[in-house]
Amino acid sequence: MQLLGILAFIFALLFSVMVHEFGHYLTARRFGMRVSEFFLGFGKRIWSYQRGETEFGIKAIPAGGYCRIEGMTPDDDMPDGQSHRAFYLASSAKKLIVLGAGSFLHFILGYLLLLLLLAGVGVNQVLPVIDTVSANSAAAAAGFQKGDEIIAIDGDRSTDWQDQLDKIRNSKGRDLTFTIKRDGIEQQITAAPRMTDIDDGTSRYVLGIINEFGTKRLDPATSVTSAAKLTWSFTTASAKALIQLPTKIPALWGQTFGGEKRDENGLVGIVGVARVSGQAAASGELTTSERIGTFILIVASLNIFVGLFNLLPILPLDGGHMAVAIADEIRAFIARLRGRARPAGIDVKVLTPVTSVVFVILALLTVLLLIADIFNPISLNL
Repeated sequence: MQLLGILAFIFALLFSVMVHEFGHYLTARRFGMRVSEFFLGFGKRIWSYQRGETEFGIKAIPAGGYCRIEGMTPDDDMPDGQSHRAFYLASSAKKLIVLGAGSFLHFILGYLLLLLLLAGVGVNQVLPVIDTVSANSAAAAAGFQKGDEIIAIDGDRSTDWQDQLDKIRNSKGRDLTFTIKRDGIEQQITAAPRMTDIDDGTSRYVLGIINEFGTKRLDPATSVTSAAKLTWSFTTASAKALIQLPTKIPALWGQTFGGEKRDENGLVGIVGVARVSGQAAASGELTTSERIGTFILIVASLNIFVGLFNLLPILPLDGGHMAVAIADEIRAFIARLRGRARPAGIDVKVLTPVTSVVFVILALLTVLLLIADIFNPISLNL
């Protein structure tokens, strides 16, 4: 089962790569740019076929993929009669759209996965069904029973139990009218929550019930907005993680070579994420829906993180090329203000030394994460 989870993650990862590159492919073709290759993987060509001017295929090393757009720099050779379709000749707006399309589709894919989770698989949450009625409580005095489903409070049929819970806590002890369903029949019960001391040292108004905990699907309309909120939440969390990334590298070094315990909230590589996916798939503590839901959450969060990471304004990432395009527009704007001709675009080959340094840093971090994930992996304890 663990192997199945790992294989499923690898498939999802390759699919995400394909979606990313497909974003570049579609927008480049839309703007008339020449796209000569669209491959999953690197290295030796295993299989390919030609469709129009583009060769599609698979290569031996499943470590990503690429979409080759011709004419990325002025020095690139273009086929006879095709020079006008070079990428570097396009307007900055078109360049930004093509370069950002991959990350954009990562966010879309993450959102759709979260929508599938909420509306199709369901999420674990407190249900409005009573599991336990506390003795000598307001609920016991009013006649609540195990299995009662609270479907409304004072006529409000909100499906979010947290909203209903707030009504109880903010009641100030006044009578509330509860509409419940018992044995398939709706009926009303009136009860006044009582001020009660809680184990954490605080006091609040409670009814005296413990709810069931289970999986619940949201209705389509609620799922659309909830998935958007969850996508935004994952995006902000990813942004914070990227900001904190440099500060976590020293700790990762100690966890890799110093025998320290891996931080569950620390850095993790692709191998580590695959391993966690396998653990979730093989866990006997989770139901089938919980396993599927955990897997979807992992893949969705990974897509959102990768989408944001790719937008970082450093070469060779897409965000670095976007930064160059924006710099070109700023230079052109300044030239217009001075009454001068538009300057030639920045040749990214001039920035090769910077790109090489960044590439080496990312490669070293990848290797460090690989070693850590193999010899000191993160465990979910499922």
